[in-house]
Amino acid sequence: MRKILMSLAATTAFCAPTFAQELEIDELTFGFIKLTDMAPLAVAYEQGYFFDEGLFVTLEAQANWKVLLDGVIDGTLEGAHMLAGQPIAATIGYGTQANIVTPFSMDLNGNGITVSNEVWDLMRPHISSQPDGLPEHPISAEALKPVIEEFAERGEAFKMGMVFPVSTHNYELRYWLASGGIHPGYYSPDNTTGQIAAEAFLSVTPPPQMPSTLEAGTIHGYCVGEPWNQQAVAMGIGVPVVTDYEIWKNNPEKVFGLTEAFVEENPNTTKAIVRALIRAAMWLDENENGNRMEAVEMLSRPEYVGADPDVIAASMTGTFEYEKGDVREVPDFNVFFRYNATYPYYSDAVWYLTQMRRWGQIAETQTDEWYDDIAKSVYRPDVYLAAARSLVDEGLANEADFPWDTDGYRPATPEGDIIDGVIYDGRTPNAYIDSLTIGLKSGQTVVGDTVE
Repeated sequence: MRKILMSLAATTAFCAPTFAQELEIDELTFGFIKLTDMAPLAVAYEQGYFFDEGLFVTLEAQANWKVLLDGVIDGTLEGAHMLAGQPIAATIGYGTQANIVTPFSMDLNGNGITVSNEVWDLMRPHISSQPDGLPEHPISAEALKPVIEEFAERGEAFKMGMVFPVSTHNYELRYWLASGGIHPGYYSPDNTTGQIAAEAFLSVTPPPQMPSTLEAGTIHGYCVGEPWNQQAVAMGIGVPVVTDYEIWKNNPEKVFGLTEAFVEENPNTTKAIVRALIRAAMWLDENENGNRMEAVEMLSRPEYVGADPDVIAASMTGTFEYEKGDVREVPDFNVFFRYNATYPYYSDAVWYLTQMRRWGQIAETQTDEWYDDIAKSVYRPDVYLAAARSLVDEGLANEADFPWDTDGYRPATPEGDIIDGVIYDGRTPNAYIDSLTIGLKSGQTVVGDTVE
């Protein structure tokens, strides 16, 4: 196949960007997890954007997030679709120590929290109804609190799944629970279960295994990306109660991660990768999501997500089904380009760091400057903007679609855009942490089973 592509490239060299002739490396393997938000990778491959850049890319599904991270670190993979928390955690040495950076944010939103049918039946009396009888959204975790108390009274732990200790899903699930007065537990240097003082017990389950684990009764709910919330609806085994769009409107999700060494040693190749991914993200959102059904067909193939097209389309095309028949319009459930989704904002990185500190993964109080320094060591908007500028100069992108003058920090999140109404400003991380009701505050640390 590579010989065929090289022959084709030779016969059409006049069409290829001159940049492609300057690549330090052109054969690359990228990893991903079977989730719909890996779409920019699939689109960049299937639409020929990688090839346009002179890149011969192989996409390989990975068993879980740890395997994926290890592959990037050991060079088996040149880059990967990553949890946004993975490059940050690796950089500060939480879990695996490695210098991983990201020049490209892959998407906004895209996750949900699903509970079993049993739990939903117990929650429903605590949820207000619309005039048509359907539940009012967003649903607060306050409706789950009496259910957890009922479980505790009968001596049963309430268990929920999330995909990785430094995943957006872990932090979003914790955020939602805490906003409803439910303690999701702390981490400490000596206890990395995250279940110290917990009322709901969170543990890791790989995304594709979420529905079957819920069906088996091993967990009572989970937070995961699509299509695995809609899969629970299709199987009739669970009900998604809230989306991350409802928890925090247009929140950052996955990133594309590479080692810092790769980026420094291969600047032209890195720029080419980012160019291809930006073009893929634009394609996914253009014409008011007009290409989404074509994307659904791509993602349904076994080499990508491998789920039923109807299940993927249930959220990918601008709707979301909470329970059988309760289909609502959510045009921004998956955002790949608009709202500057692909720009690697420092404030996004800082938010992940605040949640690591809030729950004890960062054991000690750090200065505001420390948060800023870590964010700037991981997120690389300089690489992103160089790629974007070259696309604009070639007429492949619009000048107005990129935040050229930003300092890397988004404006503070308005009260109405986050479920607990607590404003987030990435420039003042310690003040933000101290404003949250449940979680560690300045000067506090977890020692044994207590906060001191």
